[in-house]
Amino acid sequence: MTACRLVVLISGSGSNLQAIIDACARGEIKAEIAAVISNKADAYGLERAKNAGIQTRVLSHKDFDSREAYDAELMDIIDNFEPNLVVLAGFMRILTPSLVQKFKGKMLNIHPSLLPKYQGLNTHQRAIDAKDDVHGVSVHFVTEELDGGPVVLQAKVPVLENDTAETLAQRVHQQEHIIYPLVVKWFSEQRLKMEADYAVFDEKKLPAHGAHYPE
Repeated sequence: MTACRLVVLISGSGSNLQAIIDACARGEIKAEIAAVISNKADAYGLERAKNAGIQTRVLSHKDFDSREAYDAELMDIIDNFEPNLVVLAGFMRILTPSLVQKFKGKMLNIHPSLLPKYQGLNTHQRAIDAKDDVHGVSVHFVTEELDGGPVVLQAKVPVLENDTAETLAQRVHQQEHIIYPLVVKWFSEQRLKMEADYAVFDEKKLPAHGAHYPE
């Protein structure tokens, strides 16, 4: 079986990218990161990619008049690397339907909440404000609904009495760096796929909230 080719999209520090780079280097993920693409030239994740010998591209959204024009160019760049999987790792852009459809079933995202709770931004503060006992993170397939695609895997973290958004985020990040590489590994091993509106793992339909880590 040929190695799975990944293209990773980032906008910031790239800590989840680093977790995937490290898992590939250890041989845990049988995959090659063909390229890392950022919409911001100063994203630290680009340095992480260069340090690992991975090709990088910068495509600034500020150079385009419309979201559609940007995504059309982005599609072409991604296509040139012929990926089996597109990984969104802190890519802070709302994607157009045409881009989502192009890579349907071959694009993953990670979101810092227990979806379907708290789609969108400021999830840690929203969990604290709601006095939730439990918060967490979800890896899901990307669909046209923002943070709304089929969930593959979730990890939970407790919300502590004295938590701030920052302290809660730190514990969520620790779980992100475990479960995102794991889901990429499943996909690269052809154990994971997306059907109509749900995820399938080892030929079994996953529930709406996905699997839980650890089981």
